[in-house]
Amino acid sequence: MSDHNPLFQLPQHAEPCPQCGQPLVIRSGKSGPFLGCSSYPACDYLKPLHQHDNTVVKILQDEPCPECAAPLAVKHGRYGMFIGCTRYPDCHFVVHEEASASSSIACPQCQQGQLTERLSKFGKAFWGCNRYPDCRFLVNDAPQLGTCQFCQFPLLLQKKSGLYCAAKACQKKQPAKAD
Repeated sequence: MSDHNPLFQLPQHAEPCPQCGQPLVIRSGKSGPFLGCSSYPACDYLKPLHQHDNTVVKILQDEPCPECAAPLAVKHGRYGMFIGCTRYPDCHFVVHEEASASSSIACPQCQQGQLTERLSKFGKAFWGCNRYPDCRFLVNDAPQLGTCQFCQFPLLLQKKSGLYCAAKACQKKQPAKAD
């Protein structure tokens, strides 16, 4: 028996590492397979195996791009369907979805922005300040106007079991109001 077991060998890729010239090998990580330099850790070059290219689903002939007048297209990308310019990468125009729900609730962190409902890349709703990235305040439950009766934080969250304080240090359930 030989110590050399081909089942545990990582296959080599045809192209050399652009940093050191050693062969690239397919490696596996928490996000899936990728190409990495065979001389790791001396060389830390890596490259995704599958690029997240956009696939054109349909060209919208009657909709010109407002930046370059080329036709827009419905595309399927890394995070789902979107509308973008057919001249990408020369033109980077993308139709951004407006926030699905805008509230008149002021951001309690910066007091300058408003809380808006957004969707994460997984389709889950959350509420964050519309001044992002300058203000990074966000909550996962629907915000409600009100003041916490325990810590006086100016925002409450509507959860299935009632109203809760939005302050991370408090998060206490608010007593029911007597009408």
